[in-house]
Amino acid sequence: MLPIAMVIGLLLHNWMEYVAWAAPWLIFVMLLITFCRINPAHLRFTRLTIFCLSAQLIGAAAVYIAFVGVSADLAQGLMICFLCPTATAAPVITGMLGGSVERVATYSLASNIAVALLAPPVFTLTGGSDIDFATTTFTIASKVVPMIIAPLLTALILRQWFRPVHRALSEHQSISFYVWAVSLIIVVGRAVSFVIQEPASMIPEMIALAVGAGVACVFQFVIGRRIGCRCGDRIAGAQGLGQKNTVLAVWMALTYLNPVASIAPAAYIAWQNTINSIQLYHHARRLRVEAKPYADGKR
Repeated sequence: MLPIAMVIGLLLHNWMEYVAWAAPWLIFVMLLITFCRINPAHLRFTRLTIFCLSAQLIGAAAVYIAFVGVSADLAQGLMICFLCPTATAAPVITGMLGGSVERVATYSLASNIAVALLAPPVFTLTGGSDIDFATTTFTIASKVVPMIIAPLLTALILRQWFRPVHRALSEHQSISFYVWAVSLIIVVGRAVSFVIQEPASMIPEMIALAVGAGVACVFQFVIGRRIGCRCGDRIAGAQGLGQKNTVLAVWMALTYLNPVASIAPAAYIAWQNTINSIQLYHHARRLRVEAKPYADGKR
């Protein structure tokens, strides 16, 4: 489903601007359904939250320092791939893979708040622009935090006062996957439109940014999985650290860094969803294999 969504976004990219307004609403519905599975008592900071947040921030600083001498654009692009907070869809994929939605939701909140606070000084140092700290912090926070907080609060309200609705949503988790697929069409289409507008002279640098984003994506999934193994949930660790809010990353790069650096998070969209597709395929296949003996009447 995810590769099909990316191909549709690629083919219909010219029309995506007309439906871009629907993306935040799709994200809201998707997260609302997912958060209906969450027990509020399980939303607490753990070692997984601390270790993944440390890897996110240290990784952003490390790649920038390592590549700024080679290319400022490449350094900015790779930095934003690490600094970017966890995707709003990460709890969805985590739940489908059998991981802890609560752990990823907790880390997602911590990750988004940390970026909202740290992005202004980081962009001032790396982007070379004069940024007002208070204004920029409010702008970024206003775009990031509501996408997490609003559906979470709605789920809690439904849990407390509208239990039949809450129960119906919690029992139909598969709907969130298809909502995510539709939103992916819009995100990919808008990213493709941006890349096509770049001049031909930028192709070598865009290829370097796209390849670098792929390496950064695989690296973060691997490191997140290792952190998760140490903290008792490899799936939550991998999805929390590896799956990024690339829509926000592209916006931040276009607004506060060299615009060409946004090619990296745009390419990250394809890389992370390719990894998600592979993981979902193998997970579904494993479940079918495990269920086969029971279907054949064996114990």
